[in-house]
Amino acid sequence: MTDTPTRSAVAHAPGSVTLVFTPAGGDTSRGISVTTADGVRAAVRPAAETTISLDGDETSFEPVAGVLERLGVTARVALTAETPVGAGFGASGAATLATALAANDTCGLGHDRSTLVAAAHRAEVAAGTGLGDVFVQARGGLVYDTGEGRARRALAGPVESETVAYASHGGIPTASVLGDETALDRVRTAAASAFDAFDPDASVTTLVELGWGFASETGLVTDRVRETVEAVEAAGGAATMAMVGETVLATDARGVLPHRTRLTDEGARLLDA
Repeated sequence: MTDTPTRSAVAHAPGSVTLVFTPAGGDTSRGISVTTADGVRAAVRPAAETTISLDGDETSFEPVAGVLERLGVTARVALTAETPVGAGFGASGAATLATALAANDTCGLGHDRSTLVAAAHRAEVAAGTGLGDVFVQARGGLVYDTGEGRARRALAGPVESETVAYASHGGIPTASVLGDETALDRVRTAAASAFDAFDPDASVTTLVELGWGFASETGLVTDRVRETVEAVEAAGGAATMAMVGETVLATDARGVLPHRTRLTDEGARLLDA
């Protein structure tokens, strides 16, 4: 890398919660996802060799290292996660996409947005950490592909409809699901039913209920997730499991779950450094 500027660039990518998904062959997937305002921030500065930190601690973070390699740069990357990592918020995809946007800016690469999104996607697939989160995070809102191609619906509206609560009990490695053909067969069957019932104009609560119907059929729901969803429902709310993580996302669940975030229509973007 020669003649690179020394300034840093900062980018942010939203989190994404997948309500329904199914592998679509090769390195892609179909599904129904929403983006959260809390995601991952990446500060990138050119360096002689690549180093990556997450919330101040040095880490390998394979898809982030992979996207830098694909872009042909070395850099110092400081990641700040606003949601749990490895728990169903698409943090790996958000980190990878934000890194690509910031590296493109600070290293003067001149790539267009679609090239950067594609590079982030390929790095995620190679690392086994996702099959399409970055496409959702690049656009924002409700992003879905049930077989007719990717589409988007804005979620902007009354504050209460945009606010969701969540609790995370830990992570479920994405690769462990994608590498289990028995689990994937259940996922495919459940997704077919969910896609048939999907209404892109439905309320967020209805979408969450659709997600729970899907999750319940996949066999991926853990006891802790089920107990948490039942507690939300007992309080009059709707909840589902974030795919794929031991995390519960809920609407209309005042005081039941410990954390709150907002759904957002804003996709990944550069920030003022």
